Amino acid sequence: MNPQGERWTAEQVLALASDAASRTAGGKLATAGSWSGAGARGQAVWGLCSGSGSKPYQTVVDLNGPGYRCSCPSRKFPCKHALGLLLLWASGEGGVPGGGEPPEWAEQWLGGRRERAGRAAAAAREAGAGSGGTGDGVGRRGTGDGSGSGRSGGAADPEAARHRAERRAQRIAAGATELERRLADLLRDGLAAADRAGYGAWDETAARMVDAQAPGLETRVRELAAIPSSGPGWPARLLEECALAHLLTQGFLHLDRLPEQLAATTRTRVGLTTPVAELLATGEAIRDRWLVLGRQDGTDGRLTTRRSWLRGERTHRMALLLSFSAPGRPLEPALPTGLVLDADLTYYPAARPLRAAIGARHEEVPEDPAPAVSAAPEGCDVDTALAIYGAALGDDPWLEGWPVVLTDVVPVPGDAGWQLADERSGSALPIDPRCAGRTDLWQLMAISGGGPVTVFGECGHRGFSPITTWDPTPVPLIAAAAQGGTR
Repeated sequence: MNPQGERWTAEQVLALASDAASRTAGGKLATAGSWSGAGARGQAVWGLCSGSGSKPYQTVVDLNGPGYRCSCPSRKFPCKHALGLLLLWASGEGGVPGGGEPPEWAEQWLGGRRERAGRAAAAAREAGAGSGGTGDGVGRRGTGDGSGSGRSGGAADPEAARHRAERRAQRIAAGATELERRLADLLRDGLAAADRAGYGAWDETAARMVDAQAPGLETRVRELAAIPSSGPGWPARLLEECALAHLLTQGFLHLDRLPEQLAATTRTRVGLTTPVAELLATGEAIRDRWLVLGRQDGTDGRLTTRRSWLRGERTHRMALLLSFSAPGRPLEPALPTGLVLDADLTYYPAARPLRAAIGARHEEVPEDPAPAVSAAPEGCDVDTALAIYGAALGDDPWLEGWPVVLTDVVPVPGDAGWQLADERSGSALPIDPRCAGRTDLWQLMAISGGGPVTVFGECGHRGFSPITTWDPTPVPLIAAAAQGGTR
């Protein structure tokens, strides 16, 4: 019924809800008595939900996305009716029979989504055909939006885009030079005085990075400003971050001396990214069945960020999908944890590619879909996870963490911090101290029951940040272990 031919679990459906109230309201509607004309076929689930008015609400869900449409006045996506319909469908108790034809109102909306997806793919191909190259240089990547001023028919003007990219590269170079001077002043005056300087000088430097259109450098400046008030041992941490900031600014100022992939990583770290349309049109698409391992939503006060991690069934490659939204605007619909998506992914250029964009999705609809069994994915031990992170760090020195799946680890609380103990090797991996205040760790402990579990998360220099835990019992349950933001 979905890309992996399985019904979703209730946990996968509830993970789509925008808040706790939506989950509660959706659960109340997950009964056959609330619905009429419900059905499912291929990637679509539909039904009519009786409400307070004379006409029932028309609800349809496109599992390939997912996407939702309901005639109710709610501004939440998905609304409680879509959640209730999906929960009823996920129960597998006959409330939503399969195999029928969608009604006209549902088919009209589904057809519109297919048509828009086709136009978007065609536009991406057209954008790639007119890009005039692969976009490997600073001038091509520096535009930020991948478009130029209008020419005949609204086509992008490559020459105007090149000039904009050059001007932005010059501004970033000026910002990098300014940050180098600030770091030199800090080291000349001594790190011991950094905690008395306050935020004023750093705020001024961060503002100059904004003017330079270098959001990556701005983020590093604000991290430097916060370290002196971060507790014992801050001078060593400040020196480490100063070294990484210096390495980044020098890397950008000498891009022509770097290997191609490391240069791409450096551009990304200062804030230059490839437009999605250009990436999909010019990059290498990798088709696989991608398991959604987990997601996190976080905000920095200006943008809300959704991070979703996938792993290929055939390639075993990890992938990170990022989406952003401004305050007050909803994020794109989340991919449910545990979903297997047959799709093409294209990785952004990097020395150690991780971030990717979804291209074409391929539909596989078996005749007799089986209930979902959310088995824990294959993972590794603690020593292997550290080796994987170390190799990734060698390619990208600014890397905060690398996604890994740990198997047969036991969560252990302690006065010195939480750990994930690996009884096979006798090793233990500390949990990132920034996770210490989260109630999720006790949920992780409850799921474990003192025994080994499979945990997905990010392995970094501060430790391991758990994101998803698989229940070790035969019951098909996936429990999200984190919903906080990351640095």
